[in-house]
Amino acid sequence: MASQHLARLTLFTRAGCGLCDTAKHTVTQLQKRRPFEYVEKDIMDAQNKLWKNVYEFDVPVLHAQSVKNGLPKEAELSDARKLFHRWTEQEVEKLVDEAEK
Repeated sequence: MASQHLARLTLFTRAGCGLCDTAKHTVTQLQKRRPFEYVEKDIMDAQNKLWKNVYEFDVPVLHAQSVKNGLPKEAELSDARKLFHRWTEQEVEKLVDEAEK
């Protein structure tokens, strides 16, 4: 499935975060009309300690990556395309456009 998508969006989130809920809704609305791979990472999960250290006070954060041939396998700190806190569906779509180039 991943190979057919040219972009992956990773939402860094946590439970009980109202901004995160709004951000997720915005991303899923765009996904209804435009395909991309979508992953959520709860920064409070033990296996996501690295992301908690980076984004504990910044969630929600959205990373966009090009995933031609399915690579890279997951979000990286060096990802150039990121949105923080609040964004519109149009801003997310622009991020996907940039990742697919």
